[in-house]
Amino acid sequence: MDVVLPCLDEVEALPWVLERVPPTWRAIVVDNGSADGSAYTARALGAHVVHEPRRGFGAACHAGLVAATADVVCFCDCDASLDPGLLPRVAGPVLDGSADLVLGRRRPTTRRAWPTHARLANLEPVRLIRRRTGLRLHDLGPMRAARREALLALDLSDRRSGYPLQTVVRAADAGWRVYETDMPYHPRTGRSKVTGTWRGTWQAVRDMRAVLADQPVTGPVAAVAGVVR
Repeated sequence: MDVVLPCLDEVEALPWVLERVPPTWRAIVVDNGSADGSAYTARALGAHVVHEPRRGFGAACHAGLVAATADVVCFCDCDASLDPGLLPRVAGPVLDGSADLVLGRRRPTTRRAWPTHARLANLEPVRLIRRRTGLRLHDLGPMRAARREALLALDLSDRRSGYPLQTVVRAADAGWRVYETDMPYHPRTGRSKVTGTWRGTWQAVRDMRAVLADQPVTGPVAAVAGVVR
């Protein structure tokens, strides 16, 4: 199994994150231009490090997907807000063939874990996803799992904040079985580069609106949504 960990100045969080990656899984840390030695630390801790010079969350995620070799690939934020030790719960339904894409629905452990402006940035795209695809999801799920070749076939083009949303929208357009499972969401280590400020949040919302404005790349197919316990 491979887990892609997009990384931009996460040197403080890396030890906690990497020590919780399940045994036998390969951690692919995609350094997105860190200036704090994150790449060196990740390599010293045994991770496979990929360098992606193009700034953007989507650019880092996609570089990790391309670098992955496992049949099923997981994604997880690298800021210690999500526990990689819980990844088997996300990957399980994909591995056993009962789901095509599984998203970890964030359940904040404290108010500080998910600031108000970040929650608002999540609510609107989720509402629009329901209107656009019919999927009744509650979160875009930064922790997620799917089969590598199927993800590459979606031909994802967004390289900024809209990448997770584009994954869900194109998966729905292709008729994928999309499921959610609850994941505890902790206060991140360090400052968010996307939703840590109102300006960053607004840029993320703009990226997501652009994704939702795209027309389906395939004919309409009924997607399936549900909850994994």
